[in-house]
Amino acid sequence: MDNRQENGSVLIGGRTTVKRTSEREVTATRIFDAPPRIVFKAWTKPELFMRWWVPKSLGVPLRSCEMDVRTGGTYRLEFGNDAGSSWAFFGTYIEVVPPSRLVWTNDEGESDGAISTVTFVEDGGRTLLTFSEVYPTKEALDESLGGIEGTPEQFEQLDELLATLGAGRA
Repeated sequence: MDNRQENGSVLIGGRTTVKRTSEREVTATRIFDAPPRIVFKAWTKPELFMRWWVPKSLGVPLRSCEMDVRTGGTYRLEFGNDAGSSWAFFGTYIEVVPPSRLVWTNDEGESDGAISTVTFVEDGGRTLLTFSEVYPTKEALDESLGGIEGTPEQFEQLDELLATLGAGRA
């Protein structure tokens, strides 16, 4: 589902809302049927993160996932079908507040990297998750908007993972 509104915001994918909140920021929100500590774990444990992060429709696997999830720690995600055709995303964790907040840099570009923030808010045993990316310029956000379209699929995959962890509500 893709509903474009006059104000430039975009609502995509059923339970996930994705919208451009300013000329430099895009935000996705969703409620997950699991407590924040479990959802936070799925964002911070490499063996769990690898199971949901890449939209299956992309057709490219996440080959490796290195995460040192602490303030000042780094991450590196490598995508591709083989070593010869792979590419990486990497950066540094600016803020880590378990189980409520993660903030990291996206350093693979020169100066066009976004700052990503995800918050996990308790909501009656569920988690209201807000994921946002703030770019240095309007143009940098304009160039990267294609990537945000995969967020609803990623969040569906996260829902599926949470259910396997016994986190879903009956």
